[in-house]
Amino acid sequence: MPLSPIDPQIAALLKQFGVDGPPPATAPTVEEMRAGNRMLSLAVAPNPPIEVAPVRDDRLAGVPVRIYRPEAAGPAPAVVFLHGGGFIVGDLDTHDGVCRRLCRDLGAVVVSPDYRLAPEHPFPAAYDDCLAVARHVADHLADFGGGPLAVAGDSAGANLAAGVALAFRDEARPLAAQLLAYPVMDLRIGRDYPSRAECATGYLLTTDEVDNDIRLYLADDLTAGTRAPASPLLAESLRGLAPAVIGCGDLDPLRDEGLAYADALAAAGVPVTKHRYAGLIHGFINYDTHSQAVDAAVTQMYTELGQLLRPSTA
Repeated sequence: MPLSPIDPQIAALLKQFGVDGPPPATAPTVEEMRAGNRMLSLAVAPNPPIEVAPVRDDRLAGVPVRIYRPEAAGPAPAVVFLHGGGFIVGDLDTHDGVCRRLCRDLGAVVVSPDYRLAPEHPFPAAYDDCLAVARHVADHLADFGGGPLAVAGDSAGANLAAGVALAFRDEARPLAAQLLAYPVMDLRIGRDYPSRAECATGYLLTTDEVDNDIRLYLADDLTAGTRAPASPLLAESLRGLAPAVIGCGDLDPLRDEGLAYADALAAAGVPVTKHRYAGLIHGFINYDTHSQAVDAAVTQMYTELGQLLRPSTA
């Protein structure tokens, strides 16, 4: 299938921030990566912020979190949202707009962990933090809306969400749904998915950046990428997992492994809806107020997640 042209509104956005050209000749430092990601994320965030009930920073299971509550009173589902950033960058602020929209659109209590980042804290630190927070929410659902629980995330956060879903299945903990936006699901270095070559450069995230992030994340144990939970696609079994909504941009080096995970879930009998969005690049959910195509994709994915959390209204 030939690649679709990039969405013109996203192309204009990348040009506006000077990130539409080839990657720099010298790889940025971790500090530069974090500063650049934060700058772009905050620049494209909804302004003014989406209104929800008071937002509160807290700690759950020893992990810093931000908790978003819907304005409507009464029972509500809970969503543990795990931010993306290649396991290296990203924080509670970079995905604040994403969490606010999830809270508003789903009428859900959203809990976003500020999990530890590599390379200072390599695998499995981020996974351990996310799993600890998800377990705490699951064990105290009455404090978080009292409704069904879902996990969600984008990019590296989607990898972590899928890992949490695997652990919940193995622990027989109820989980109503998982939302995975352009997930990185196979952490073996040098995997030859067609999208890794087709979208190697020119669409913000590069294939070289993917491999560099994986090396920083796995550090001295690259063999962890040959199995779950680091690589959910390589789990021994996917049977019995929570229903999933998976959305990937057509112009994303991670596209094919995300779609492969959706197909593997379906083959294992897991209810799954998958989307390959024409013209969209990696990280697209952050651009919903700048692109009509992104807004439509995000609306579709959140609607499908809401139907899993509130099946009586589907």
